[in-house]
Amino acid sequence: MYPEELVQPMRADLANFGFEELHTSQEVNTAIAKPGTTLVVVNSVCGCAAANARPAAKMSLNNTKKPTHAVTVFAGVDKEAVNAAREHMVPFPPSSPCMALFKDGELVHILERHHIEGRPADMIAENLMDAYNEYC
Repeated sequence: MYPEELVQPMRADLANFGFEELHTSQEVNTAIAKPGTTLVVVNSVCGCAAANARPAAKMSLNNTKKPTHAVTVFAGVDKEAVNAAREHMVPFPPSSPCMALFKDGELVHILERHHIEGRPADMIAENLMDAYNEYC
């Protein structure tokens, strides 16, 4: 577990942009089950989260079509919430950071760490926007 003072600025990066922070499995299950589309960002302290994933997640919401809901859980901190989110992402292996789009509770698109690491934020955002255009 990471100390809260270390992760607070990384949490705030998405929360201040409008992402709802989830801390329990019940919150995750409720968010994913909501009608419409839900973007789930598994946030992380790693460098690719800061350089690529968080900026991409925020950029992706600057699209005509976008998810009904945007939520985030934090790997290494919100263990219960992260585990619940990952259960909804099966058969994909656990990965952080990662981003998944759900439609009416069903996984329809996922970006695993290997899709994020080493790619510029705008390319990742474009991938998400393509998914929004198809599913939102």
